[in-house]
Amino acid sequence: MEISKLHLLMVVMAPLLGAVIAGLFGRQVGRVGAHSITILGVAVSCALSTYVLWQLVGQGAAPFNQNVYTFFQVGGYEAHVGFMIDRLTAMMMVVVTFVSLLVHVYTIGYMADDDGYQRFFGYISLFTFSMLMLVMSNNFLQLFFGWEAVGLVSYLLIGFWFKRPSAIFANLKAFLVNRVGDFGFLLGIAGVLYWFGTLDYATVFANAPLLKGQEVQVFAGHAWSVATLICICLFIGAMGKSAQVPLHVWLPDSMEGPTPISALIHAATMVTAGIFMVARMSPLFELSQTALNFVLFIGATTAFFTGLIGIVQNDIKRVVAYSTLSQLGYMTVALGVSAYSAAVYHLMTHAFFKALLFLAAGSVIIGMHHEQDMRRMGGLRKVMPITFWTSVIGTLALVGTPFFSGFYSKDTIIEAAKLNAHESHNWVASYGYWAVLLGAFVTSFYSFRLLYLTFFGAPRWHDKAPAGYVAPEADSSAHEEQLAHAHEDAHGHGHDDHAHEPHESPWVVTLPLILLAIPSVLIGFFTVGPMLFGTDVMGHHKQLPYFLGSIDLAAARDTIAKVAEEAWHGPVAFALHGFVAPAFWLVLAGFALATVMYWWKPELPAKAARIFALPKRILENKYGFDDLWIGGFAGGGVALGKLSRGNDEKVIDGLFVNGSARLVDLFSGVLRKTQSGYLYHYAFAMILGLIGLLGALVWWWS
Repeated sequence: MEISKLHLLMVVMAPLLGAVIAGLFGRQVGRVGAHSITILGVAVSCALSTYVLWQLVGQGAAPFNQNVYTFFQVGGYEAHVGFMIDRLTAMMMVVVTFVSLLVHVYTIGYMADDDGYQRFFGYISLFTFSMLMLVMSNNFLQLFFGWEAVGLVSYLLIGFWFKRPSAIFANLKAFLVNRVGDFGFLLGIAGVLYWFGTLDYATVFANAPLLKGQEVQVFAGHAWSVATLICICLFIGAMGKSAQVPLHVWLPDSMEGPTPISALIHAATMVTAGIFMVARMSPLFELSQTALNFVLFIGATTAFFTGLIGIVQNDIKRVVAYSTLSQLGYMTVALGVSAYSAAVYHLMTHAFFKALLFLAAGSVIIGMHHEQDMRRMGGLRKVMPITFWTSVIGTLALVGTPFFSGFYSKDTIIEAAKLNAHESHNWVASYGYWAVLLGAFVTSFYSFRLLYLTFFGAPRWHDKAPAGYVAPEADSSAHEEQLAHAHEDAHGHGHDDHAHEPHESPWVVTLPLILLAIPSVLIGFFTVGPMLFGTDVMGHHKQLPYFLGSIDLAAARDTIAKVAEEAWHGPVAFALHGFVAPAFWLVLAGFALATVMYWWKPELPAKAARIFALPKRILENKYGFDDLWIGGFAGGGVALGKLSRGNDEKVIDGLFVNGSARLVDLFSGVLRKTQSGYLYHYAFAMILGLIGLLGALVWWWS
């Protein structure tokens, strides 16, 4: 059985068609028409993506790699629009379209009262098209098109409520920070074109070994490995898109966008594009240990230190956002230790439980009438039972509880980092292992802190603002107030005391939560053997590795194969072993500490804040990265611009342009006075000039 080119075209064109109709003809089709056509387009794309995955896995179809359109031919260079569909791509297609489909359905309830309803559906459908073009590409040019397209649409979505200054600042920040990463990405692609003479994946990967031993002088007297240079430049692009330190600052601020897009950006799509790209480029990255060490260091730093910031956040969406940063760090660590399959496997499992947590946070925000500060919540488990239990499931998956999907992917990464640290004997490898291990404690603490503050304890939604309370920016805007009141009216509430009572969200919100909770529990158990360890579901029989042909690395560097030899005896044994692993005890410690501080002894957080005032201030200041980017780089750019403007006005215009004109005018004014109009004045001047000329001649000849 062969994969149909028509099916692949329908996969990408169906969301695009929905985006065009909803975005350009929203008034004509109305609200129902807009969400119907976009949901239908994404549903078609999801169904066809699932069929393609079944063809590859269930029926043994050969991978598809063909060009469908020639973009240009200039000399010896060609650019095409084409598709490379293997098991890695098919898995990404299913994850992207499935999560996007549920986000589309969820949006019906969340954005029900927003004036930009049709526009929002057009944006998220266009976002889905852009991400599919990225993951299905078979060449670097199409990859770059999808890369920039998801960046552009995310800019529009983060700033969707464009009347809020904070939203405009957030989308501009995301756009500019990503331009920094994309500049490095473009340099990496340029390096590929220069050294290989083509942008086609298959040709580049087949000729990748030719880069061994090749060097280039970036700076005079300093030779760099070509493979190292290209891979680091490509990874800088991934640092921007997948929000790695120090290019991570845009992602928490992207919470200014509506919650559905927070789930779409942070779960399966934009932020995972960098992880997918590095996994796809594994034949190149395997040529440079230096580049892999760089990837490992950045990922470890992101996994641990951004997770710490989540401890001091009070906005429910920002806590989940910082957990995304931390989990992206885990994926990057896996890439750095050559466990590419574990990275993309965690990408898949993370997509389900992180989308679940974001949509659950959005459900809480709806139920709390657009209140986002967790200090104003409490006791919601009784009035929002579906949201509560799905949040518990998402949290258990996130922290890596044995038998949940997050456990199988996350603990595999920790085991791979441990194995790499034992074999490498360098400080970067050890740093990576301890970062992901201690990160398990941090993740557990802030995750259960969120649960306790939101769903447990006495209700606080009628309380006055607590000491030190600052309303979140999202709540301070007139737009959010208008949206909250509209939502109350839509649900039949009057503007009395009862209008502010929390309530469970409608079925269009809770149904996606339930559908995401199911894979958050089960998908790890049933897929970890076939996808990671090359066995059947129960781990009994060997079979060909799932990512064979998609991820290429030498057997000696196959970290996951070594983990399989040491720790894999089936999903049940793996989970049971997880109960005695250090990571589980750290998770348990984080849970215990959160339980004591936010349920048993709720007065402890205030005491801890006083004792640890300095670390708390550092974390609230996000290690100064915002100050560095905004006050340093951006401020420095503004200061440089002012200096350049001053130089232009004072020196160029003032001295050279206007100064030369004034000098000419001055001399002209002096010479003008010698023009009296009397003939004897001119005769006298001629006589003086003649005398001077004769004197000069006599001096010359003497």
